[in-house]
Amino acid sequence: MISLIGRGLVLLALAAAVSGCVVGSISGIRKRDRGGDWTRNLTFAFGSFMVMATLLMEYALITHDFSVGYVAQVGSLSTPLHITIVSLWSALEGSILFWGFVLGIYAMVFAWTTRGRHPQHTAYSLAVLLGVAVFFCFLVASVADPFAAVEVVPPDGPGPNPLLQNHVLMIIHPPALYLGFVGMSVPFAMACSALLAGRLDAAWMQMLRRWTLLVWSFLTLGILLGGWWSYEVLGWGGYWAWDPVENASFMPWLAATAFLHSAMVTARKGLFSGWSLVLVIASFLLTLLGTFMTRSGVFNSVHSFTQSPIGPVFLVFIAIVLVFSVILLSARLDTLAAKDASIGSAVSREGSFLLNNLLFVCFTFTVLLGTLYPLIVEAISENRISVGQPYFDAMSAPICLALLFLMGVGPVLPWGRSEPGQVRQLFVRPAVFSVVVGALSFALGVRSPWVIGTFSMATFAAWASVRELSTPVLLRMRKQGEALPKALLESAIRTRRRFGGHIVHLGVVAMAVSVASATHWREDVDLTLTQDEPVEVFGYTLTYLGAENQDQPHRVSQVGRFSAAAGGRDLGVLEPRFNRYKKRGDEVPSPAVYSGPKEDLYLSLLRVDDDGTASLRVVVQPMVAWLWVGGLMMVFGSFIASFPERILRRRSSVEAQGDVA
Repeated sequence: MISLIGRGLVLLALAAAVSGCVVGSISGIRKRDRGGDWTRNLTFAFGSFMVMATLLMEYALITHDFSVGYVAQVGSLSTPLHITIVSLWSALEGSILFWGFVLGIYAMVFAWTTRGRHPQHTAYSLAVLLGVAVFFCFLVASVADPFAAVEVVPPDGPGPNPLLQNHVLMIIHPPALYLGFVGMSVPFAMACSALLAGRLDAAWMQMLRRWTLLVWSFLTLGILLGGWWSYEVLGWGGYWAWDPVENASFMPWLAATAFLHSAMVTARKGLFSGWSLVLVIASFLLTLLGTFMTRSGVFNSVHSFTQSPIGPVFLVFIAIVLVFSVILLSARLDTLAAKDASIGSAVSREGSFLLNNLLFVCFTFTVLLGTLYPLIVEAISENRISVGQPYFDAMSAPICLALLFLMGVGPVLPWGRSEPGQVRQLFVRPAVFSVVVGALSFALGVRSPWVIGTFSMATFAAWASVRELSTPVLLRMRKQGEALPKALLESAIRTRRRFGGHIVHLGVVAMAVSVASATHWREDVDLTLTQDEPVEVFGYTLTYLGAENQDQPHRVSQVGRFSAAAGGRDLGVLEPRFNRYKKRGDEVPSPAVYSGPKEDLYLSLLRVDDDGTASLRVVVQPMVAWLWVGGLMMVFGSFIASFPERILRRRSSVEAQGDVA
C-alpha cells in the first residue's frame, strides 16, 4: 500500500510541476497576473505532494516496512531510530527523493515570499523552478524509484552505509549540503527570469543576491561539516583531500562566491550585470555536475554511490540545461548591458572586484580541469590516470594568496577613481605589518614561501577587516556615547551586509592560517605501545591502558584506551576504536581527537594484539580548531548579511517610537 500511495504522490507532484512550468511560461510571456496566481498554486501543490511523499517514506523506514524497495535496501531492525530516520539520504533513490523534497520546500518559500511582487519575473522564475522539478520527479518516478514494491519481502534489511552511521555529523552534513545544492535552483531560476523578461531591476538583483547568499551559507556549512566529518571519522588525520566529490561541492561554491562579489558592483555601479547572471547559471550547472559525479558512480569516492542507471539520464538533463542557458544568454544578454557604466580606474573597488572575479573563475576552472581530466583521458584512450593533491595544491596556492591580498584591498579602496596619495595612506600600515609578520615567520624557522605568504597576506586582510568593522563602532561610541556592546550591535544592524561580509573575511583569514599552520607543522608517526608502559611522542605522554569490546544492537566496537598527558597536565583517556557493523560486516575506524586552541592530538587505532600491545597512528597538528571556528564565522557572517532588511527596519521603527514616547 505504501508503495502505491508513494508512487501516486510522486506522479501528482510530476503533473503539478509540468502544469506549473507551462502555465508560468505562458503567464510570463503574456504578463497575466491570473496565470501567475495559478502558477503559484501549482507550485504549492508540487511542494506539498513531494513533502507528503518524503514523509511517507520516513514512515516506511521507521515502521520497517520491507515491502518498500528502499526500506529493504537500507533498513534494518537493529539500526537505532535516529540513524533510521537519516537513512533517507544514505542511498541513491532516497537521496533523489530528498532532493525533490528540499526543492519543493524552496519552491513554496519562494512562491510565498514573492506573492504580489514582480509578477513577470516571478512567473518566469517559478516556471524554471518547476522545469527543474519535472526532471527530479521523473527520476523518482522512473529510474530512481524508492517506492518500488518488493516481490519477496525480507524479514530484515542490511542497514544503511556504515560510514553514515559512524558519526553525528552525518546527520547534519548531507542536509546542509542539499540545502546548498538544491537551493542553487532558486538563483538560477531568478537569473533566467531576468533574461527572459529582458531586464534586471535593482530590486530583483537585490533579491537574487540575498537568495544566493542564503544558499551559499548552507553550501559553506555543508562543505565545512564534510571536512569535519572526514577529520573525525576516516582516521587519516586530514580534512580535505581534493577528492573528486569534494571538488564537486567546491566548484559551485567558488562560482557563487564570485557572483556575490560581482553583484555588489552591479548593485552599486550598474556594471557586470550580464556577467553576474552568467556566474549564477554556472553555479547551478556545477551543482548538477556535482550531483552527477556523486550519483553516477563514475568516480571512486567515499561520497559516491554505486553504479546506477541515472548517469546517462543526468547527462542528458545537464546538456538540456546547458543548451537552454547558452541560447538564453546569447539571445538576451545584450538587453542587460549598462549603457554608460564603466570602470573608473583599475585602482578602485570595482577594479579589485573584477580581478577578484577573474581569480575565482580561474580557480574554478583549475579544479574542474583536475577533476575531469582523468575521465577525459580514460574515455579517449582507455588509460587510467589520477590527478592528486600535488596538482591541486600547486595550482591553488598562488590563487589563494592573491585572493587573500584582494580581501585586504577591495573593501578599503574607494569606488571610482582613487588618488595615489590616498592609496598609500590606506595601505602603508597594513603592508608594513604584514611584512613584519612574514619576517617573523622566517625568523621562527618557516622556509616555505607559500606559508610565509599566507601569514603575511592573512595579516594584510585581517587588518583591513578589523579596521572596517571597528571604525563605525568607535564613531558611535565617541559621538553618541554608546557602550561598546550597544555600539557593536547597532553597527551590525545598520550596516549588516558590510558587517557580515567582514565577519566572513575574518573567518577566511582564520581558516587560511589554520591550513598553513597544520600543513607546515604537522607531525605524525605510527607506534606500537605495550600496555601500562608510557611513551613520549611529540611532547605528549601516551600510555596504553588496554582494550575492550562493546556490543551494541547494530555494531560491535573494539575500543583502545589511552591516557594522555602533556606538560604535566592530564588530558584524560582517549578511546580510538574500530566499529564493525553486523549487517554489512564493514569495519570503520573512529579516531579519538583531543582538540585545543593551540593544537590537536589525533589518535587512530591501527591494530590491537593479544600480547598486550596496540598499534597507533599519532598525529599532532597545530591550529586545526581554528579551521572549524573560521568556517562557522563565515556561516555566521553570511547569515547576518542576508538577514531580511524589513525586520531590521521594523525593529528600528519600534525603538524610535519608544524613544519618542
